Amino acid sequence: MQRLKSTHVIRSDFPYLADWFAISTRWAGLLLFSWQLASARAYDLPIILALALTAAWNVFMTILALRNTRLPLHRLLSVAVDLIAALVIFYFSGGFQGPLVWAGVLPLLSAGMYYEWRGGVLTGSLLAVCQLVLGLVATGSVQWQSFGLAIGWNLALGLVLGALGGRIIIQLRSAYHAQVNRRRQAELEAQREEGNRLRAFYRMIETLSATLNYQVVLDTILDLSATLLGESESERLISAVLLYNGSPEMQVNVAWGLSPSDKQISFPGRQGVLEEVLHSANRSVVLHPTQDPELGRISSMADCSSLLCLPLVRGMDVFGVLIYAHPDIAFFTEDRIELLEMVSHQAVIAIQNARLYKDLAQEKERLVEIEDEARKRLARELHDGPVQSVAGISMRLAIARRMLAKNSTNTDSELAEIESLARRTVEEIRHMLFTLRPLVLESHGLIPALQTMAEKMQDVYQQPVQLETDAAVVEQMDAARQTIIFYLAEEAVNNARKHAEASEIQVRLGELPGQRGFALLEVEDNGHGFDINEVLSSYERRGSLGLISLQERTDMIGGVLKILSKPGEGTRVRVIIPLDAAAAERIQRGLLSLGN
Repeated sequence: MQRLKSTHVIRSDFPYLADWFAISTRWAGLLLFSWQLASARAYDLPIILALALTAAWNVFMTILALRNTRLPLHRLLSVAVDLIAALVIFYFSGGFQGPLVWAGVLPLLSAGMYYEWRGGVLTGSLLAVCQLVLGLVATGSVQWQSFGLAIGWNLALGLVLGALGGRIIIQLRSAYHAQVNRRRQAELEAQREEGNRLRAFYRMIETLSATLNYQVVLDTILDLSATLLGESESERLISAVLLYNGSPEMQVNVAWGLSPSDKQISFPGRQGVLEEVLHSANRSVVLHPTQDPELGRISSMADCSSLLCLPLVRGMDVFGVLIYAHPDIAFFTEDRIELLEMVSHQAVIAIQNARLYKDLAQEKERLVEIEDEARKRLARELHDGPVQSVAGISMRLAIARRMLAKNSTNTDSELAEIESLARRTVEEIRHMLFTLRPLVLESHGLIPALQTMAEKMQDVYQQPVQLETDAAVVEQMDAARQTIIFYLAEEAVNNARKHAEASEIQVRLGELPGQRGFALLEVEDNGHGFDINEVLSSYERRGSLGLISLQERTDMIGGVLKILSKPGEGTRVRVIIPLDAAAAERIQRGLLSLGN
């Protein structure tokens, strides 16, 4: 028990149980004294004054107890006042022969409450001695028999009352503290529940603010609403997000409590509460929503008596509305409306961000298509021009070699070398055409295209390339993504061929170990390697753009690129490729990165 001490009083945060018990017994004793005196018709003024002063003291003690305060030497003063009052009443009521010979019970009770059996015995002895003195003063002689009975009675009663008083106080304190602990436990439990609720709320707010996945945003809006309202309060709540999805009418994008048929309804937003909310951009509470001209078509709200409609509007952008309906007509109090408005404000920002990200992703796809078309055009031009010319040169040189074979011995070997060089040039140009527009990629897919690339590397450059692919992973990729992955692999292999002087290059494409929704492309060589930091620091002065090209292509598919290399230890290019929107979001939020 913590106490704040001052010069005059001592304050406590808890009630003084012993004081309350002493006050109660004192009031009971005063009532009994008054009744006994009335019965004996003993109305002496000193007795009345003693009773009045004792009652006044008890009133003062009651006030202190109500304020949880005490005087210095509080217990000793209480016992002393009770002892003086008891002795006055004892003396003026006739002493050992009077009706209130038992008045000493009052201080014995107080002493027993405050000091237990030791206080009871000591007070009983003091009381007996004082009664002996008062008897001697009153009669002029010592009444040994009465004194013996008094001291025996006082000591026995003090011992009994002290023992009982200590036990009673202990039990009272135990009961009181148990009740306080239960109340505190209940408060802590309530605070814990509120804390859990707030933590869940902030987690959902964080998710709503950070996620760029459109569907996750919509689902989180309703989850957040239920969290704020509480599970029990939102049990019968119907909620829905109605949005314009590029159409003139709002559609139900996500809902709780609506039937499948209700989710198919379209809402023009030109009548009733929808028209009002969209036009004013302010909230609206409607009673008996089944009577609304548009929302009344929702059969799942037949039992609902109240509806809250919140606008999802930001600036000039009108996304739709957020609706809540409940059977209780008084469910949407001002506090609940404010909580749900918080959700709507966060929802508008999250929906806008998600749509911007979705538009950006579509723009990336469009750029990929434009680049692909440019490659196709370049492939056609090369095929119709340089390849035909070089092939013609090769044929004419072959004829010239046969014509000159009869007249010159030196011309033959030279012409043969020219022919070989021309043929190699044709193969290289054809390989360039393959990389610019791999027809096998368009017709047969990524794996055959990679196999063809490996074969051409061997035929044209005598560069061995080992290939490992997982067809199940490739099947999860669309055509545009397969095209970019092909060019990533081709660029990495070409860089290794040109710069690493590797005797072996390995290309692996499969699932990222330990992660669902991700593919992993690895191109590894056993060449001489390089210092990545040194290369990157001087990259602006270099003519090659291989690393930049790899990074740009990786960005096109929303992936993560990491190049591992050291001088003399070869090079490994690793690219993590997201296969769905959830995986792309994890990369976007920085929740996934390449290891070593």
